[in-house]
Amino acid sequence: MDRFNAMRIFTRIVELESFSKAAEDLQIPAATATYTIKQLEARLGVRLLQRTTRHVSTTLDGQAYYQRCVRILADVEETEAGFGNSGVAPRGKLRVDLQGTLAQHYVLPRLKEFFARYPDIELEIGMGDRLVDLVRDGIDCVLRVGELRDSSMVGRRVASLQQVTCASAAYFEQYGTPTTLDELLTQGHRAVNFFSSSTGKMFPFDFVVDGVERSIALPGSVSVASAEAYAACCTHDLGLVQAPRYHMAQQLRSGALREVLAEWRPRPMPVSVLYPHQRQLSPRVRVFVDWLSDVMTAAS
Repeated sequence: MDRFNAMRIFTRIVELESFSKAAEDLQIPAATATYTIKQLEARLGVRLLQRTTRHVSTTLDGQAYYQRCVRILADVEETEAGFGNSGVAPRGKLRVDLQGTLAQHYVLPRLKEFFARYPDIELEIGMGDRLVDLVRDGIDCVLRVGELRDSSMVGRRVASLQQVTCASAAYFEQYGTPTTLDELLTQGHRAVNFFSSSTGKMFPFDFVVDGVERSIALPGSVSVASAEAYAACCTHDLGLVQAPRYHMAQQLRSGALREVLAEWRPRPMPVSVLYPHQRQLSPRVRVFVDWLSDVMTAAS
């Protein structure tokens, strides 16, 4: 039995909590996955997995073995990639998930540069604002906007994006242009509100007044959970929004949108790359994170 291959199969079964899903992910027959684990348990003399009709979980021995396997597999990949003089370059599939508008504005236009540098890496890119389970979904790293909250991930801040408060010219013709925060509250202004698709939380408008953050909730007729929908609603005169400048830059330059209350802009929005602890030694992850950091640092 190929021990490293058995470890690889075992770790994916643990991460996906399914023999069939792991087999599909690794592109092997389900029977091969089942046989491999039986052989592995027989060789080790312990039971690694608890199986029911709907669920697969680790035993205590299985969890300990999983942690060892993750480190060993990462060390093997790191060791093989470490012999730079032998011409071995990072290779294989890398699964990443990128925040959609950041990907479209900054990352996708420069991917050709990444492949010129690392032609043996194959990227599988998902895009969206939803939270993903990196381990369960087999994702190597994600690019996200906002403060980091998941302590189980390794986070690396790669940019800070200026935010603006803006609306369409037609909106200001109807509601007037606020010049102070008090006018924002007293002139009947409307917002396109943004809420979290995972928690349902509605995000207020933030401003910094004399170094102190102030949050304001504004009424509105529409709330969205998509960055693209947020910008589109603003462009079509439905209310004020507060968003990264890059996302509204073209409309601001053309005059279709106008920034207001620039004196009290919110703090810059952090952008970070996150990846699981067990993948931090992977050469594929390392070179992609380094490249992504360079791209986003230049952008900000």
